[in-house]
Amino acid sequence: MFSQFFKKLSLTQQVLLMILLFISFFATFFFFYLSNNIDNMIANQMYTTMSSRQQPIVSLLKSNLLGAGDAYDAIYKALSSDNIQTNCIVSKDSKSNEMQITILNPDNAGNVDQSLYHYLIDQSTAMVAKDDEDMQGMISNQGIQYYYRLQQVQTANGVIVLVSFMDDAYPQSIRNTLVESTVYGTILAFCIFIIIMMIWVFSIIHPLNQIKSYIAQVKQGKEVELHLNRDDEIGEVAKELVNMKDELQKQEKVKEEMIHNISHDLKTPIATIKSYSESIKDGVYPYGTLEKSIDVILDNANRLEAKVHNLLYLNRIEYLITSDAEGVVTNMKEVVEEVVLNSAVIRPEIRIITDVEEVFFDGLLESWRVCIENIMENAFRYAKSYIQITVRENDLQISNDGPKMPEDRIDALFRPYEKGEGGRFGLGLSIVSRVVKANKYHVKGFNTEDGVCFRIYRDVPKPKKKPNDRKGWRDNKAHENKKEQESKDNKEDLT
Repeated sequence: MFSQFFKKLSLTQQVLLMILLFISFFATFFFFYLSNNIDNMIANQMYTTMSSRQQPIVSLLKSNLLGAGDAYDAIYKALSSDNIQTNCIVSKDSKSNEMQITILNPDNAGNVDQSLYHYLIDQSTAMVAKDDEDMQGMISNQGIQYYYRLQQVQTANGVIVLVSFMDDAYPQSIRNTLVESTVYGTILAFCIFIIIMMIWVFSIIHPLNQIKSYIAQVKQGKEVELHLNRDDEIGEVAKELVNMKDELQKQEKVKEEMIHNISHDLKTPIATIKSYSESIKDGVYPYGTLEKSIDVILDNANRLEAKVHNLLYLNRIEYLITSDAEGVVTNMKEVVEEVVLNSAVIRPEIRIITDVEEVFFDGLLESWRVCIENIMENAFRYAKSYIQITVRENDLQISNDGPKMPEDRIDALFRPYEKGEGGRFGLGLSIVSRVVKANKYHVKGFNTEDGVCFRIYRDVPKPKKKPNDRKGWRDNKAHENKKEQESKDNKEDLT
């Protein structure tokens, strides 16, 4: 559902949604993960700070210098005075044999509730009983968070516990500084990232809007140009759109010219039929006799029928083939023999050479017959002395010794509505192209040494030859040599 919703948004909306999701993720990450880690880091830093500030006092306690005289009182006061943490000593009273607490720097203690001292005395008693060297933690007292650290010290007068604690004022100032620097740095990086992202997105949206406007104006028939100074995929799409527009305009122009010429071709037999019919109706025989005049009418009617049939067949051929030819194959040897038999009378002076194997092509017999007839008709139009037909598995070639084609003519040979030699439109070759493509074959025309050849073929992967199969290799080589010799003999016969 999210994917469908996301695809319906514009690029700008998608970017804004991604930014919103990123901000939500960042806020969640900061408040639920980063904030907790910052608190743990600050707590560890406070414990480390208290430990370092305790070390001078611990050294004095271990050397038993505390209270040894005025000279040591000055050292004691300098070491015990601390404006960040409160330092205390928990020891056992010699008279009452109970644990008592002595504040070393009372000026820094502030208004601390007595319950905090009782808690620290209890913790010290428990630590001594367990023989732990140190203990640290946090406690909330009267709405204030306190950090504390206890360290057991062995002195000449027995075991005492050095206790240090501080409220959360100093840690909170460090936390605020750290959070602000982290947040500000992250926000700055995020803003820079967003600016770069927006610039990049708009660099995509702007050319896409240009392409959209270009397509809309082309659809309305306006003359418009598209210029994008880009070499990426968007630039390639723009170039292809311009090329497509130019190609469509070219095809449309050729199509209009073709329709104009076809209309003229249809108009000529219609006018002949009409004028001859009116003359016969008036008792006038334009061609001398009634029979000859009617023959002219029938001849033009046949010409008209053939032209209309080709146009209809060209428009419907792909539908007819794809709807009826599923799983159907055609014996190409039978088709070629039938076409050669029927077309031999067109130009009796042209020799037809056939080298046809009994192979089967996918597709309907009728469509292949029309295809070969059109190629043969084109060959008879230009051949000088011979037409040669060669059929192999997935390969059919029809060549003749007519004039060679210009190179630019070869590239556009099978295009629909393409004008041929003498202003004629190659509907026959267009039908050939559609038949071949509908049956999943390829067709191409090319110049040979002595003429032109049309080839219909299908790409079939060659089987891998076994390295030890020398007999099969010799048989194939002998077959190829035999075919080459037969081809040479055929050319010598023509000569």
